[in-house]
Order: sequence, then structure tokens, then C-alpha cells
Amino acid sequence: MSNTTVVQTRRRSISDIDLRAVAPFVALAVLFGFGAMVNPNFLGLDNLTNVVTRSAFIAIIAVGATFVISAGGLDLSVGSMSAFVAGTMILFLNSGAVSGDTGMIATAMLLALATGALCGLANGLITTLGRIEPFIVTLGTMGIFRALTIYLAEGGSIAIKSQELRAAYRPIYFSDVLGVPIPVIMILVVAALGAFILYRTRFGRHVTAVGSNEEVARYSGISVNRVRTLTYVIQGVCVAIAVLIYVPRLGAATATTGLLWELQAITAVVIGGTALRGGVGRIWGTICGALILELVGNIMVLSDLVSEYLIGAVQGSIIIIAMLIQRSLGRR
Repeated sequence: MSNTTVVQTRRRSISDIDLRAVAPFVALAVLFGFGAMVNPNFLGLDNLTNVVTRSAFIAIIAVGATFVISAGGLDLSVGSMSAFVAGTMILFLNSGAVSGDTGMIATAMLLALATGALCGLANGLITTLGRIEPFIVTLGTMGIFRALTIYLAEGGSIAIKSQELRAAYRPIYFSDVLGVPIPVIMILVVAALGAFILYRTRFGRHVTAVGSNEEVARYSGISVNRVRTLTYVIQGVCVAIAVLIYVPRLGAATATTGLLWELQAITAVVIGGTALRGGVGRIWGTICGALILELVGNIMVLSDLVSEYLIGAVQGSIIIIAMLIQRSLGRR
């Protein structure tokens, strides 16, 4: 192979990598322009703040999904896990086990984080030790978590009974710090921490190495099972963090809580440029992907171009298109 061919190949490879990284942000800018054209209220501060705030649940969960997918895994249980974690958290809040609203809320938050981590650990251990495809494992736990939620709710809903407790918890979602809504701050904190772990730590390098080539990673001395299991634990913790800001919004959990969140989280990850086959993870691209999904829904509501009841169909189409684009870039 000549030197000229090598240089051209390298330039083409660099071009593809840059395109995949930049594409989500270009798409976001295009959406902003389109939204401004269809409705002048789209660029209003209140509307944009509402969009970003509403994207917090999927964005935070998708950060965890970025770790799982980058390591070559997949988690279809995040929506059902969210319902289960929210249900157990609210049941604890209703138990009155700790005196004082502040102490009760703080303890319930810790319980939610622990529950999410344990759910993620279960997914990780079954996948790695059982040597079962993650698609099958998380499909099974998706059903388990959803059924447990229905059981705990006795077929109905689990709501925070104390109005005082609900009032004390509401600011977690509805308040702001220096004008910035708390859910938006949580997105930035989780994304920044996730980016640091994935890009700046040995564990992050191991995650992408395992996703790139499991056998090579194993021969390099990386504990593949440990790395993959920890990515599922991170996913569970991210689900719990999303629940912490979801519960004060509605004050209840039902059998439909978190429905199709797994689709939205995976879509956000794929739109953001993370390779679904593993080996590449882009945290900030994932956040951009979550914003794109919420903006699409917002534009559909404001424009009346497409019925808002078709939002799920549009999101499903987006993930298919994103995968086709990824594949076409991979063939270059």
C-alpha cells in the first residue's frame, strides 16, 4: 500500500469519526431552526426550559445506557426498573419509618439509589456469570420489574399519602438554582461525571476496550465480566437518579410509569453517535440525542403537523434512521 493511500485512508477515517460526533449537534441546530419556523413560541425561554427539564429523565438514564452499550451490552429493563424503584421509594415514604420530612426524603433517596444499583447488579451478574445474551436477560427482568410494580401497587397506583411530605419533596423537580431548574442541573452533573469516568479513567478505557473486542480485552488482562457488570450497576444508579426527580413531579408510580423509556434511552444513545455494537461511547452526544427526542415531541405538539399520539412512532423511526446512518458511515 502506497503512502498516499495510507494518508487518504486515515483522513477518511478521521472524517467519519468527526462526522459521527458532530452530526447530533447539527441535527439539534436544524431542529431549532425548524421549530422556530413552525411556531414563534418555540424559542421562548419558558418553552425551551420546559423541554430541557422534561428531557431530564431520559437524558440521565441514557448516560447509563451509554456505558452499557459502549461495553457491548444492552438493557431493555430501564423503564420497568424505573417504575419498580419509584414504587419502592414511595412505599418507604408512606411507611413513616424515619421522623421528619427531610430525614424521610433523604433516606428514601438513598434507598432508591441502592435499589437501582442492586437491580443493575442483578442484570449484570445474570448476563456475565450466566453467559446469557443481555437482550434476553433484560427482556426477562423487564417483565419481572413491571410485574413487581403492579403487585406492589395492587393493580393500581402507589402515591405519596402525606401532603406535607409531597410538598416538601416537590422542589426537587419544580425549583431552580439561580434560574436553572434542578433537573437541568442534574443532567449536567450526571453527564459531566459520566464523561469524566468514560474518557478520563482506566475503567472508562476498559469499557470501550471490552466493547471493541472482548477477546483482545481479556488477553490484555481486563476483567471483562467485572467491567460489564459495573456498567449495568451504573445504569441502575442512573435510573435511580432519574426516579429521584421523577417522583416529586407526579407524586405517584403506576404500572405504566417508565413505559417505553428503554426505547427512548437507546434512541438517544444511538442518535448521539455511540455505536450500538459497542466500542464507542459519546456522553455529550447522548445528552444531545435526548434533547432531540424531546424537541421532536415538542415541535409535533406546537405545529399540529403530526398528531402527538404518533410521537412513539416518530421516535421508533428515528432510531431506525440513526442506525442506517451509522451503518452507512461504517462502510466507508
